[in-house]
Parts: sequence; C-alpha cells; structure tokens
Amino acid sequence: MRNGWLAEVGVDPQARAREIARAHSAFVATRRLPAAPGLREVVAQSWLRSSDAQVGPDADPPVALADAELAAYRAAHPLARVIGVLRQLVGAAAGDGDHLMAVADADGRLLWVEGGRAARARAARMSFVEGALWDEAHAGTNAPGTALALDHEVQIFASEHFRPQVQAWTCAAAPIHDPATGRILGVVDVTGGDTVASPYSLALVRAAAQAAESHLWLPRAQGTAALLALGRGEGLLRLPVPVQGPSQVRELRLSRRHAEILTMLILHQNGLTGEQLADLLYQDQTCSTTLRVELSRLRGIVGELLASRPYRLTREVGADFLDVAAALRRGDLAAAVTAYTGPLLPSSEAPGVCAQRQWLDTQLRAAALSCSDPAPVRAWAERGGFGDLQVWERLALIAPRQSPDRAVAAARARQLRSEYGLLAPEPPPAQPPGYAPSAVQPLCNVTGTSLRTIS
Repeated sequence: MRNGWLAEVGVDPQARAREIARAHSAFVATRRLPAAPGLREVVAQSWLRSSDAQVGPDADPPVALADAELAAYRAAHPLARVIGVLRQLVGAAAGDGDHLMAVADADGRLLWVEGGRAARARAARMSFVEGALWDEAHAGTNAPGTALALDHEVQIFASEHFRPQVQAWTCAAAPIHDPATGRILGVVDVTGGDTVASPYSLALVRAAAQAAESHLWLPRAQGTAALLALGRGEGLLRLPVPVQGPSQVRELRLSRRHAEILTMLILHQNGLTGEQLADLLYQDQTCSTTLRVELSRLRGIVGELLASRPYRLTREVGADFLDVAAALRRGDLAAAVTAYTGPLLPSSEAPGVCAQRQWLDTQLRAAALSCSDPAPVRAWAERGGFGDLQVWERLALIAPRQSPDRAVAAARARQLRSEYGLLAPEPPPAQPPGYAPSAVQPLCNVTGTSLRTIS
C-alpha cells in the first residue's frame, strides 16, 4: 500500500525532481493544480495553503527570535528537556557534514539547527537558521511546517518545496506532542540531500519524536497499580487481583509482540490510533488486520485493561524500565543499575522499542562515565558495560589505590585494549592527596555493546 507521507523518487531522483518542478511552475503560473503524475496529494494541498498565505517565492522566512531572547525562550521551552534525546537519535544523521537536525516549536520557530559548518552555512542562505519562522504561512511547503500543519510526520523532496530556494534540499519531520495533553509542542526535522528521500529518514524522525514524548512522560510514572517486567526480554505482566483478605497478584506471560504493544501504550498514556501504533511496532507497511488480530488476542489476556478508540490502558501501569529512568532522573546511578535487568526487549526490532532501548542504555552509560562512586560504576560495568573499555577505564581511575575494584578494572581494560588492538594509554600524572575526578576524558573511540542503534 502506498504511503502518501513518503516521497517516491524512483530510480532517478533528478528526473523525478524535474517532473515535479514542471508541475510546480505550472501551479505558480496558473494557481491551478496540474494533473501531473507523481504529484502527491499532501504536497498539492500544501502548495494551495502556501499560495493562499501569499508566500513570496523570493521572500525569506523572518527571524522572530535572536540572541538573548532566543536563548531564554529556548531554555524555558518543554523541548529543552528532550534535546539530548533528539541529538542522540537524529544528531548522528547530521554528523556527516551534509545533513542538519532542526527542532522547532509549535509555531514553526526553529529553536535548534545543528550539523556541519558547511551545511549550516548553505542553509543560512535560505534563512534556515535558529529563530526563523518555518511554518507554511512564512516558508511555504517544507517538512517542519507541513508536519505541524497536518500533525503528522512527512517527507518533502526537492522541488516539492514551495519556494525555489529550498528545492535543492530534501527533509523529513515529525511532530512532538505533550504526552499529558496531546497538544503539539514542536517538530523534529532532518534536512539534507537526495539521500534523505528514503523510508529510513521518515522512520528516524518518527521514532525520535516518539522517544522524546516517552521521555517527557517519564516523571508521571509513579504510584502504579500494575507492573510490566521486560528487562530480560520476557513480557511478564503483574496485575493486582481484587479479592477479600490479603492482596493477590496475577502474573501473565506475554509474547514479544504483546509486550511491545503494552510498552508503547505505557509510554503513550493518552492512547494511540491504529496507524500510530503500527508505526511504532512495524518497520514496513503491515496490514492493519495483523495488528487488530494481535490487539484482540492481547485483550483476551488482559481483559478490560486494554481499551480502544484510541487504543489505551484503562489504568496506570508501570514498568521496570521506567524505574531505571526515574532513578537516572534523580541522579541515583546505584538505584538505576539495581533496577536494570537488561536491555529493553533486546530481540525487538519495533522502531518505538528500539528508540527507547537505545536512549535508556545511552543515559546509563553517560551516568557511569561521570560518576565518582566506584560501586555503581562497577555494577554497571559488570552488567551492561562489560565490553565497554571507557567504563572500565573510568572505574580504574576513580577506584581507591590497592582496592580490588582498581585491580579488576585495570585487568579488564588491558584485556579489552588487547582485543581491540589498541596501545596501552600513557599513565596519568600524579595527583595531590584527596583528588577525586568528577569526569573522565575518553581515551579511545571504542564503545561497548551497551549502545544500540535504531533498526
């Protein structure tokens, strides 16, 4: 089934761009939509909105915020809490120098534009800069503005952009919602060349937006009435049973797919449509009947816990991975490591699960690398970071002299360096008595198996 939100460029992207450019020129000249093959309805309707807004083909989007005003607004915005999540998941795509990551607010103001210097300089020539307004009314058809207008992830390819200055670029964007109210907080975007015109880029921004929404919701996961245990790759749902006398708990074993569904619904307490849930669970266009069958089977197991229209949980359900995240937010690495029973559904390839799994392990690793207490660092090294050279080197650095922790860490670091074919590091300079480092500088670029990538 054709996905109207995804650009279809075929085997010759340049030929497709020329074809759409001819349709765009005809529309600008006549203000009538041409009957052009390959012109998507989502693009055609955006052209109409852009024309109605009298977007000038040569007018750059205005810069609404700058300097101190931009910095203050950005710091106070809810998306400031999840910019780290977005950098981890989307920023990597901008790391090759040819792509940009942008995050805008609900009005289309670009709050962050990050990427290589050359790409940012090229983008600045069309006013794609922090503080500029990139909603459709000011910038015409573009992925961030159109995603905000339609409240849906979308990809805009080359000459599908309304303004000629933007037609050298391709972009994909997805809206980010407040998990408590459902309102749009903003949008995350990846912008670059023709390589962005792929299903991967649309899936990337969609998964990043969903991960951000999950992170925004995490502080509310308290006082739960039921618990989903997922850490070891199993789905074990513990439900309280209403009985007279001592409380009882019913334990239900779940398939991986059912555990994935519950995980997504736990992270989206306001519910999900069937299409939204399918996007979180499947990497390709899967028949909606398949998902309905799985949901029907799950309802047969959990009963009234699962409601529909939209699909949602009827009471609050916690999860072991939420306990880990809550401990990290408190700065309690020891509690986080204790609650961590393994990667989140490690065999799952569901995009929503992959994004959450990667972010959780990234946070744990970062906490271990900045911790000055040897005990939780060793606990993490032995549990989730056993193959992570930097974690063991961190432990060797902070553990007391002559302690078993330092000896074990040094031995494991030597073993990993040998396996990776790395030279031994230069010994650190002597430090005065009582010195306790608060951070460690990476000694190499080798990371352990605790980091995951989006499938």
